Amino acid sequence: MGDPLRLAHQIRQDLWRQLQRLRGFSPVVRLTRAGEMIRVEAGGRVAAPVAPGLAAEIAALLACPARRDRWIAQARRQGKGF
Repeated sequence: MGDPLRLAHQIRQDLWRQLQRLRGFSPVVRLTRAGEMIRVEAGGRVAAPVAPGLAAEIAALLACPARRDRWIAQARRQGKGF
């Protein structure tokens, strides 16, 4: 699958870009292996109150097929494997 550090970095980068309007937002990404699949948990910390739709916005980012393809392609570049 590629380098897990690269994969997490790509996801974190897109998450930050999508949510950079939230002052003080600090994205967090956790990857865990589940058999043949990689489980991604993403979220973060923010000091200010957030809009109710934020979780759905993060879920939509993670579900985007084009982004997933790009993340995997980047993770495979000089990847060490999971």
